[in-house]
Amino acid sequence: MERPFLEAQGLHKRFGTLEAVKNVHLTLRPGEILAFLGKNGAGKSTTVKMLSGLLLPDEGEVRLLGKNPFRKPLALKHLGAVLEGNRNTYWRLTPLENLVYFGVARGLRLAAARKRALELLEEYALLEKAHTEVRHLSRGMQQKLALLQALVHDPEVLLLDEPTLGLDVETALLMQQKIRALARAGKAILLTTHQMEVAQALADRVAIIHRGEVILEETKERLLARFSGEYYVLELEKPPPLEVLQHLRALGIEGENPFFFRGDGEAIWRVLEAVKPLPLKRVAKAEADLLEVFLKVVNHV
Repeated sequence: MERPFLEAQGLHKRFGTLEAVKNVHLTLRPGEILAFLGKNGAGKSTTVKMLSGLLLPDEGEVRLLGKNPFRKPLALKHLGAVLEGNRNTYWRLTPLENLVYFGVARGLRLAAARKRALELLEEYALLEKAHTEVRHLSRGMQQKLALLQALVHDPEVLLLDEPTLGLDVETALLMQQKIRALARAGKAILLTTHQMEVAQALADRVAIIHRGEVILEETKERLLARFSGEYYVLELEKPPPLEVLQHLRALGIEGENPFFFRGDGEAIWRVLEAVKPLPLKRVAKAEADLLEVFLKVVNHV
């Protein structure tokens, strides 16, 4: 297994008597998208600020490609962050000026920063706005530019906070495609969002923080499978006769067409025998979605 690009070991952070983060452990590997989820006030932002070098942990350690950024600040060259959506750029500068500025600030030579900036603007369909002040761009363009600012020095690790919030459907889908492509190219991506459909579409792994502690961390597939259980949806072309319905109820069927049945793969065959030869419209194993899982986890702690 490849060595993690980002590691957090035993992070703690207190503000007065409030322990905002308690013993948080996280790892992030190349090519992986980790959805870091939690309610407002759960400790997400505090954790991300420690991961990005903006906030010193009271206890614990952060490592970027094996280096502690609080002891070796040059390790932060491996990190790019979008922490406040479209507020990551200077609004009275143009996209080109912003990217050149941040590129040079992160160690690129002026000519290399300008070349990289123009390449990114072209790739993300912003080249025609290269010389327009950021304050005059649409929300979607500003959001894309914030991502480019994080990418300009080609870091290995990306921290993305709500990268699709407030975007129209088309632009949000484009941003999701770009984030997937970045992961396929080997970037390690930490995604924080309240948009569970975005997290479900993008994440390889999911970590849920609640009251300052990571209470669950698992691959998305295993997590959804575990919460789905043995649960089926059965829909007939038309409502069944009373005697068939009574038989179905005896077998444990619930609801009204479509019906719901909790049981294993063998038990569903007894249900199908009971409805034969009535025409079926749909039989499917139900799957949990990430929103359902999240609410179950945080509301039953």
